[in-house]
Amino acid sequence: MEAILAAGIGIMTAAGVWLLLKPRTFQVIMGLTLVSYSVNLFIFSMGRLRIGAPPVLVEKVGSLAQYADPLPQALVLTAIVIGFAMTALFLVVLLAARGVSGTDHVDNQEPEA
Repeated sequence: MEAILAAGIGIMTAAGVWLLLKPRTFQVIMGLTLVSYSVNLFIFSMGRLRIGAPPVLVEKVGSLAQYADPLPQALVLTAIVIGFAMTALFLVVLLAARGVSGTDHVDNQEPEA
């Protein structure tokens, strides 16, 4: 399971970096979103991958090794909320820049065809 998750994080990061290098602003925003999702998955995986382990302590289970770490989950949830807000802000800035310049190229100049 860890190998599949690591491969998924790597593929998502590579796709995000590839999109960041594109000249269109929408592709740059999608690249930033993919990179932020891969970072969130990486942080989430640092809390140990456990299926069915509760993140909240209860009295029945005696060892801390049987619990999932709730700190990475809280960090990722906060990062997801902040990521949605940043994506919305980027989209508004993108639409305003496109309205002003008439193009969505990152340097406001369309390449010669």
